[in-house]
Amino acid sequence: MDTAPAGRLRSNRKGLLRMPAAVRSPAVDRRSRNAKAAFIVETLDESIGDVPIPLRHRDPFTLLVAVILSGQSTDAKVNQITPDLFSLASTPAAMAALPAAAIERIIRPCGLAPSKARNIGETSRILLDRHGGQVPGTQDELEALPGVGPKTAQVVLAQAFGADAFPVDTHIHRLAYRWGLSPGRSVARTERDLKRTFPRRLWSRLHLQIIIFGRTRCPARGHRPAECPICSVVGRRGLKPS
Repeated sequence: MDTAPAGRLRSNRKGLLRMPAAVRSPAVDRRSRNAKAAFIVETLDESIGDVPIPLRHRDPFTLLVAVILSGQSTDAKVNQITPDLFSLASTPAAMAALPAAAIERIIRPCGLAPSKARNIGETSRILLDRHGGQVPGTQDELEALPGVGPKTAQVVLAQAFGADAFPVDTHIHRLAYRWGLSPGRSVARTERDLKRTFPRRLWSRLHLQIIIFGRTRCPARGHRPAECPICSVVGRRGLKPS
């Protein structure tokens, strides 16, 4: 007999959180952070499932370049640009040898091309000079590279090295607020709150699932909370998260 108290998070066969039967209905206790977390995980697993890495890449270096390009752009646009770029240079040595103007011409559709081209070139040279031509696998070393902030570093750690990371983009930031998981004061605060709310082993999976859910089911504009499978149950209106 399962004697786990109602509201406690348990694992299913995939190792994902499973919401106890006592709170697996729209009557879920909105004040319970654990119940909300379990409901969100279960709903995302059912409605989104496994999400492939959206940025096409060959290895940690090409992923790093793609993530740098994705700033103020879309994954779809980056995926259109990177084949041409990587056909010319797909290693730090080859990229460092390209003139910044050549990189800029190719990546111009992604926006912010001058600064991104400069950062990609400088990052490639630093990888050669300080890291033996390899992308480092720590947060501090990644953030020391030009054009690499905390979010970019965590994306690379999660998707290239399989690390437990929860990078927060605009979709995740606004959904965490909508769902009453964070007060929405800053991306850094949202990241801390989400890491405190969800088990570490689920961070990377949830990162991708929430992004896709935000784009397809819970958009910033034209959203109908009553029709959203998550907002309709744990939405922020009238809610004070525990």
